[in-house]
Amino acid sequence: MIEAEGLSKRYGDTLALSEVDLSVDTGQILGLIGHNGAGKTTLVEILSTLIKPSAGRARVAGADVVRSARQVRRAIGLTGQYATVDDTLSGTANLVLLARLSGAGRRDARRRAAELIEQFGLSQAASRRVRTYSGGMRRRLDLAASLVTAPQVLFLDEPTTGLDPGSRRAVWEQVAQLTELGTTILLTTQYLEEADQLSDRVVVLAGGRVVAGGTPADLKEQVGRRTIAVRLPAEAPAGRVVERFAGSGLDVAVKCQSSTGGDTLTVAAPSTRTLAQVVRVLDELGVEPEHLEVAEPSLDDVFATLGAGR
Repeated sequence: MIEAEGLSKRYGDTLALSEVDLSVDTGQILGLIGHNGAGKTTLVEILSTLIKPSAGRARVAGADVVRSARQVRRAIGLTGQYATVDDTLSGTANLVLLARLSGAGRRDARRRAAELIEQFGLSQAASRRVRTYSGGMRRRLDLAASLVTAPQVLFLDEPTTGLDPGSRRAVWEQVAQLTELGTTILLTTQYLEEADQLSDRVVVLAGGRVVAGGTPADLKEQVGRRTIAVRLPAEAPAGRVVERFAGSGLDVAVKCQSSTGGDTLTVAAPSTRTLAQVVRVLDELGVEPEHLEVAEPSLDDVFATLGAGR
């Protein structure tokens, strides 16, 4: 549904995007992550026909983004980083206006607006002016606006920027429901949890280039590792615990001692059996840890390892 090959974009001497390849199948969500200036928005702007690439080619919904830009625009929806709805109109009026501008008749426009208002949980505020909406409500209305024409492909450029955690999760639920209806989504985000929760596949951009790609699980397995954090009580013989861990074949590192307790030991956990080893050694030494936690690798590990956060 989305295909890009060798996409590049240059602004004078600045190379904003360099030879980017990617593909997104119908009904999938591709998460695009990277720091500010990594090239995420530039890529979305090319794929949504807002700007032309300096090199390479791309097709969206079967149409070339340069040669068949009008056809692409009829097939897509776009939600930018900031809400673009009209504050002086009601939620319903915003959607009706957009539907009418897209060529719908008055009756069809009102029907589509009513469907979207209900779908995005805005029925109680439908007749209120948007200036009275909370940030989360405005963002949901903005997302609804991008769906007025029932697009095949939806571009979401950092759609939850500035939202509180509750509002962010509400938007996530709406996005996940769209794929159940067959919508293909390209999502850019700086929230790694967001990409992890929503994406079928993730592409990491750094300096305008793709530096990694795959399912969230694949990426975490490639560069992250499961660990067990063991915080010892202040009176525990940390050196002896480390020695016994090492003697048992455990890969252990020691963090600095905290002001309120003992050392924290971090043990690599390549298998589920490692936890049992750790508990057994502690039991043999008569040490009861203050805290013990198994930490799975995350996209934060991916981001840090690849240098995408710098």
